[in-house]
Amino acid sequence: MGAIVAVVGRPNVGKSTFFNRLIQRREAIVDAVSGVTRDRHYGKSDWNGKEFSIIDTGGYVVGSDDIFEKEIDKQVELAIDEADAIIFMVDVESGVTGMDEEVARLLRKVDKPVFLAVNKVDNAQRSTDAVEFYALGLGEYYPLSSINGSGTGELLDALVEVLPESEEEEDELPRFAVVGRPNAGKSSFINALIGEDRYIVTDIAGTTRDSIDTRYNRFGFEFNLVDTAGIRRKAKVKEDLEFYSVMRSIRAIEHCDVCLLVLDATRGFDGQVQNIFWLAQRNNKGIVVLVNKWDLMEKETNSVRDYQEKIKKQMEPFTDVPILFISVLTKQRIYKAIETAVEVYKNRSKKIPTRKLNDVMLPIIEHTPPPGYKGKYVKIKFCTQLPTPYPQFAFFCNLPQYVRDPYKRFLENKLREQFDFSGVPITIFMRKK
Repeated sequence: MGAIVAVVGRPNVGKSTFFNRLIQRREAIVDAVSGVTRDRHYGKSDWNGKEFSIIDTGGYVVGSDDIFEKEIDKQVELAIDEADAIIFMVDVESGVTGMDEEVARLLRKVDKPVFLAVNKVDNAQRSTDAVEFYALGLGEYYPLSSINGSGTGELLDALVEVLPESEEEEDELPRFAVVGRPNAGKSSFINALIGEDRYIVTDIAGTTRDSIDTRYNRFGFEFNLVDTAGIRRKAKVKEDLEFYSVMRSIRAIEHCDVCLLVLDATRGFDGQVQNIFWLAQRNNKGIVVLVNKWDLMEKETNSVRDYQEKIKKQMEPFTDVPILFISVLTKQRIYKAIETAVEVYKNRSKKIPTRKLNDVMLPIIEHTPPPGYKGKYVKIKFCTQLPTPYPQFAFFCNLPQYVRDPYKRFLENKLREQFDFSGVPITIFMRKK
């Protein structure tokens, strides 16, 4: 793991704009509303050939009664604990505030390099005004402008000097995205897995607004877990802010390998959950369905079987998906959920040798050939798996245009029976031989 740098400060001083500049992507939400960044947000950056992770924290607010701000403060303290160096950002427009002094008091106790970044210094007058930040007792300050980048080079030059050497980075890790509608228990699920309150959890739907990575190592398998904002129906997305969050969740689905779809057992596999399911399926992602809050349900002898059948009916024709009944509160089957996700990941990256594929599939095709169409008969002579990140197969025949969808589904079902592609969408192409 490389060096970690935390960006801290009170709300609305420009931390997220600075973070986005360093990682060169619009990853953290930037909005004029204070308190937009609620969780710690991780990204990768490099300067002068030295790579480091950067954490964008929520704004630190001392002594607030606001439920989110109290949780944000805990997140900032966690980020400071994790970091190798800290960038304390202040705003030249506001000058030194009581809140800045409180954060400075906290940072003076920290035995780590602290860099005081005075933001929004984009003219000579503001450069003069920045002198007052010496009063915070943190030594030298770095005047900069997050929005246009001036002054960030000097700060980063000084920063990389004090960072520890990073170890060799291994191959990019698999990504498991925890998705679902708001308040299904996604953040609680990750907190229960990692055994610490890394994500803010409240009873208010929509607490998580960004998609955030957590490196996780268990069962001898290392991967990134991505907590996403809950995806609501379009009609219910009113705030601009929430729209960004939903877009970020959709992007998390697009860039992951396996989706852990968490649904609330008391609400069922409703229309919005189905939309998320089909979004993951259309993007050819591995899928594991986790029915959370199972401990709240009244159960009878066949409750699990009946609930499963109901879900599978709504998934048709893609029903080969693992469905687990979990309770985040009691930690029931949460580790089984991760084991299953790992299996689905392996299924998604499975490669079947061409010879073995033909030895298995051609006798099945010979026994049940494609039905005749308009007096024409299709002969399939050869099949192969395509070199793509997810399972795609090409079947070569004399008349590919006459192979209908029901027969393609038959081939898909036989592939699943023979080679175990549980939880993974399969694409079949008919090609001219």
